[in-house]
Amino acid sequence: MSETGYPWPIETTRLANGMRVVVSEDRSAPVVAVNLWYDVGSRHEPAGQTGFAHLFEHLMFEGSVNVPKTEHMRLVQGNGGSLNATTNPDRTNYFETLPAEHLELALWLEADRMGGLVPALVQETLDNQRDVVKNERRQRYENVPYGDAWLRLLPLLYPEGHPYHHPTIGSMEDLNAAELATFQAFHRSYYAPDNAVLTVAGDAGPAEVFELAEKYFGGLTAGGSRPAAPTGSLDGWAGPVSSVVAAEVPAPRVYVAHRTYPYGTPEHDAVTVLATVLGQGRGSRLYRLLADGARLAQPDSVGAYGVDLAYAPAPLIASATARPGVTAARLGAALAEVVDELVTGGVTEQELARAQALLETEWWTAVATVDGRADLLSRYATLFGDPALVGSRLPGWRAVTTSALAEVAREVLRPEDRVTLVYEPMEAVA
Repeated sequence: MSETGYPWPIETTRLANGMRVVVSEDRSAPVVAVNLWYDVGSRHEPAGQTGFAHLFEHLMFEGSVNVPKTEHMRLVQGNGGSLNATTNPDRTNYFETLPAEHLELALWLEADRMGGLVPALVQETLDNQRDVVKNERRQRYENVPYGDAWLRLLPLLYPEGHPYHHPTIGSMEDLNAAELATFQAFHRSYYAPDNAVLTVAGDAGPAEVFELAEKYFGGLTAGGSRPAAPTGSLDGWAGPVSSVVAAEVPAPRVYVAHRTYPYGTPEHDAVTVLATVLGQGRGSRLYRLLADGARLAQPDSVGAYGVDLAYAPAPLIASATARPGVTAARLGAALAEVVDELVTGGVTEQELARAQALLETEWWTAVATVDGRADLLSRYATLFGDPALVGSRLPGWRAVTTSALAEVAREVLRPEDRVTLVYEPMEAVA
């Protein structure tokens, strides 16, 4: 077994226009993953332009100079491939996995929408996709029980003006108010070769990929200077903070959140292990104590996870949904007690070993596919400047000790720094 967790080769180059290209060759199957990360997410959005990065996740599939609307998707899927895109506070990524013989097609498609979206973007397309985003907000957040928890937690965790204060879905008011020219300027600034990492993993060698990258992306103009993302400040945040929401939900649910450390730091590795001890699976603290033991929480509702945000202290979030007859107050007190016991009682060696085994299994599952590898390489190249740092993640988790967990818990799980979000059924507060 590789000590790093990444036993495949990594080759890199940079085009003259600033675009970084990463290749990880694997000839075991005739498949390639093409993955493009842009260094733009909701944290880059200035006041009045929230939701822009996420909207472009939609607009980038709506046609470019040489690729009509819906054609990008049709060409990839019609040639046996799959594709998608995602946006988070730190970045936006676009990706395809397809037979290796169609690598050139995928690179041409990505280059055309990088350099040719703005000339093809018209008011009708913009208006249509704004409506799509509104509908997505309703379907994913507003009309789903507890669906807007993330939207509510972010402004509780990060004060106004902080780049993580607003979610990627953004403000519908901002999206409605912005003119076409504003969106075009946003694209020219951020969706440029010098703000992107292209990764190809699978059945293609470095020489072939570098040549094709130069052919299709080399002629695109660099975006040049662009506004730096705000660093943000936590000054003025005073805790603990609590919020109670009366909503159309079937049972009370409680979220407990703490800001911890930025993703990519050794301390965040410890937080990831700590979250796994706290809330992953039937052997976790939350399951054993709240679902199985005290029988306060529904078994399938308890969980905890650390969020991978790289540019500010990232949250650790724990949650549980009450069993019938259990009040939100009782469940919230018990949930807080379990979190506090990580500070007062520490973590056992057995719990640590279980958590590390779970994380290692997740890691190998992620890198078992070429698309998983390509995305991880793009991530480390974009966030930290070096795709080879992908090999540090697994050793980072392995290096965590019970004493390190105790120290991290003391630092970040203080009750005075806690955010609590409670959902109460409408009838319970009527």
